[in-house]
Amino acid sequence: MTLILFNKPYGVICQFSGDGSPRPTLADFIRVPGIYPAGRLDQDSEGLLLLTDDGRQQARIADPKYKMAKTYLVQVEGDAQEVVLDALRRGVRLKDGMTLPAEAERIDTPALWPRDPPVRFRKSVPDCWLRLTIREGRNRQVRRMTAAVGLPTLRLVRWRIGDWSLDGIAPGEWRGGSSFLPRAAGEE
Repeated sequence: MTLILFNKPYGVICQFSGDGSPRPTLADFIRVPGIYPAGRLDQDSEGLLLLTDDGRQQARIADPKYKMAKTYLVQVEGDAQEVVLDALRRGVRLKDGMTLPAEAERIDTPALWPRDPPVRFRKSVPDCWLRLTIREGRNRQVRRMTAAVGLPTLRLVRWRIGDWSLDGIAPGEWRGGSSFLPRAAGEE
């Protein structure tokens, strides 16, 4: 079984075949036969994408019924006060229903790579960074959650899925192999 941890850059489409546009796809970065993304990241989101050749592993990672934790570093427009963070922690009402409670905290600006193109900056509007951990996977969920509490997302970087993280993986780079697979109880 193969598992690949890929740091998806901004603007890359989470599929191997193109849609006829000049936008880059996974095939522009990864040339490993027989692997598929376990979940997705929107074109305008960055960060950790897991790919595998094992259908069961893919389902365990991507299927919301397994409630695998996904942690995002989110730059939002506005000033995240504790009352707003509490709303995210309780769950937010979206058009498709209430979300599960999220882990939410305000953080210092993380040491991330520069985004290309850069995030729009406006002197008159403050911004801040949050660390959000969710356990479901609705379409554009983090963006919709932050918007619902009055903090539109400016930049979204998925940092962690379960025990896997982006530590040491630059944008456009990937790591792979069996060393990234979780070990069963008792395995060394």
